[in-house]
Amino acid sequence: MDLRSNFPVGSPRWATRRTQWKALGLSDEDVVKPKIAVVNSSSKLAPCFSHLDDIADHVVEAIREAGAVGFEIRTVAPTDFIMAAGGRGGYVLSSRDLLANDIEAAVEGGQLDGMICLASCDKTTPGQLMAAGRINVPTIVVPCGYQPCGVLDNGEPADIEEVFIKAGHVATGGITVEDLCTMSDRAIGGPGVCTGMGTANTMHIMAEALGMGLPGSAPVAANSPAMWENARASARTIVEAVLAQRRPRDILTPGAFRNAVAAVLAVSGSINSVKHLQAIAVESGVDVDISALFAELGREVGPLTAIRPSGPDSIEDLEAAGGALGVLSQLRPVLDLEAATIGGRTLGEVLQRAPEADAGIIRPLHEPRATHATIQILYGSLAPAGSIVKLSATERRQDSFEGPARVFEDAAEAISAINAHQVEAGNVLVLRGLGPSGTPGMGMASNVVFALNGAGLTGQVAVVTDGQLSGLVNQGIVVGEVKPEGALEGPLGLVHDGDRIRADIPARTVDLLVSGEELERRRLTQPGRESATTGGWLGVYARTVTPLERGATLVPDTAPALHHHYAKDS
Repeated sequence: MDLRSNFPVGSPRWATRRTQWKALGLSDEDVVKPKIAVVNSSSKLAPCFSHLDDIADHVVEAIREAGAVGFEIRTVAPTDFIMAAGGRGGYVLSSRDLLANDIEAAVEGGQLDGMICLASCDKTTPGQLMAAGRINVPTIVVPCGYQPCGVLDNGEPADIEEVFIKAGHVATGGITVEDLCTMSDRAIGGPGVCTGMGTANTMHIMAEALGMGLPGSAPVAANSPAMWENARASARTIVEAVLAQRRPRDILTPGAFRNAVAAVLAVSGSINSVKHLQAIAVESGVDVDISALFAELGREVGPLTAIRPSGPDSIEDLEAAGGALGVLSQLRPVLDLEAATIGGRTLGEVLQRAPEADAGIIRPLHEPRATHATIQILYGSLAPAGSIVKLSATERRQDSFEGPARVFEDAAEAISAINAHQVEAGNVLVLRGLGPSGTPGMGMASNVVFALNGAGLTGQVAVVTDGQLSGLVNQGIVVGEVKPEGALEGPLGLVHDGDRIRADIPARTVDLLVSGEELERRRLTQPGRESATTGGWLGVYARTVTPLERGATLVPDTAPALHHHYAKDS
């Protein structure tokens, strides 16, 4: 077959490419074989990525055994816990798009024939899939696994999620720094991503549901026999996909996105999946409104699993019970079974061969853990373009909240006010300026929520923010990713202390109870807001990022308005 990496053989340019590759030890036969990028977001900055170099070496060898040539390429490696320390947290989400650009530069610039993406921490999987949709070369995602965690002396699990949550309790005396450090010493026992159903494991499951990972690939323990076997099988599959020209835009259809949304709802996955799926759709040229899909499917799909922190079960339990493949099997009635997969079979054909799921861990569709969807999309006068609430899979919190606003422009200021008892029961804590444009890059609001929890105010104070939230936030009424964000023209930027705000989850509304005339007066008299950063990468990001409703991508917002595919009632 004609390979783009070999074009034009016999030309002066081919001679220069050939001599570069032969200098790496490739033979004359090698240089005309399919050339596969092994996309490695390796880093020794965090355990999420610390094992990827070994995996990359094995994948390159497996690609060679399958009759092609693998070239390892490196990208930025975004990790929330480490990189959120700088730029008000803005480097984390913005690095997702930097990663997609890293991939484009190497794969498109080098005219490679396909890529196999080693997926690890939260932003790597969506960034890789965004690049796949953009450059449209055959691509497969390989989940590289979750980390082992430890136990405390009392037998309670100690993992990074618990450390993250309990850190918000230090200032109010809920836990000492010494005890927190003891917990943190035992929280991580090896490489891999966080063990709960946070963003990373949600993204790995999402990739499989989209058809871009092999069936049965997620979740998986890092460096386990199952992970290594999937890596080898994925290497064989990507070579087959290149020869068959199975491209991402043939797989990433509206039906595939529907399947991914259903899977995220079923596993009570991270709310960050909403913006990441929207970003992948935008980069892939797919006209689909992900929020509308969550709103529609949320009426049909309750949580079928209850994995920590949404319930008592572990990620190991989910893997043993059938993983993403078992979840998809239980979801058959609501899935697009004609959706293609990277392996060449339709999803329906894949599920015909799937083993039966353990119904004790992965419930049938008609017997969910709860009747409510764990990701709720709220609209209203405060969030005309939408917002998100995450609910627990096992506990139903209060349905509604109304109170006066207490407005903060900075997370640290909000936490200080909480610790000084300046935020009172009945308040609605409004934290704005943490959106993609305002931070820039999107700041983390979770620490504020955990500070409220540590102060004993969970359920007594509601939170409304344009910032992003950890999947661990599933208590009290917390409305995240309010759109338009506070830095853009819209209601959130006009909220004053004392304004009454009402959130009603069953009605799926969040409203600012201020007259239109008063808001218009504020709009005309209130000074405009400026981005916190104008230089460096974050400055570039701030000047080019599109709104959250388009996934906060760097794709110019010139495409037609997104339609509500599949949405019966948005």
